[in-house]
Amino acid sequence: IHVWTKGEPISVFMDESGRANGLYFDHDGNLLAAADGNNELWSISPDKEVTVLVADFEDKKLNGPNDIWVDSKGGIYFTDPYYQREYWTRTEPEITEQRVYYLSPENNLTIAAEDVVKPNGIIGTPDGKTLYVADIGDGKTYSYTISSDGNLSNQTLITEFGSDAMTLDEEGNIYLTGDGVIVFNPEGEQIEHIKVPQPWTANVTFGGPENQTLFITASTAVYTLDMKVAGAE
Repeated sequence: IHVWTKGEPISVFMDESGRANGLYFDHDGNLLAAADGNNELWSISPDKEVTVLVADFEDKKLNGPNDIWVDSKGGIYFTDPYYQREYWTRTEPEITEQRVYYLSPENNLTIAAEDVVKPNGIIGTPDGKTLYVADIGDGKTYSYTISSDGNLSNQTLITEFGSDAMTLDEEGNIYLTGDGVIVFNPEGEQIEHIKVPQPWTANVTFGGPENQTLFITASTAVYTLDMKVAGAE
């Protein structure tokens, strides 16, 4: 895991990161990591102490946590697709379903959604009412209604595009990755295509002093773009 601060060179935050994939900060400043090298969900403290939050489900090893979103209560949604990794010793999954899971603030792990082929990108709205899930295996992105207990319902097709990752802006527009960054309004209409000179874009998020800088991770580089709109908060 690398860290970058404006005006400073990129540095290594953590070497042994479990081959961290998706990252997300919790409300206490810990860095949550989809450690798919270990098939686990981690919490990494600012002083780099690792706590394994999830290692299995019903005594079966997870497929490979991929992306993360934290709700206002501190509950954690994460996607668990299966990609056969060359650094694994196993050659098949212990869990055949590729799901979205929810880890409640009380540390109860439940299945949030399994009506998808290969869930990947995930993001929720600031009001905690809607969760977006990108089914990269079926080339679709859905919205779900989030109930007060964290359960999901009312799967609704937003667009017939899958995505490796997602983010939202303050107007509720949805940013999908893969072929550059494709932006859809809440009704699922494409309103922008940000082209990136790379074969693949893997992740996207807002940051910067006013939360108006779009950060895009691609195959061999990280790109930034000053936006007229801020990220959702």
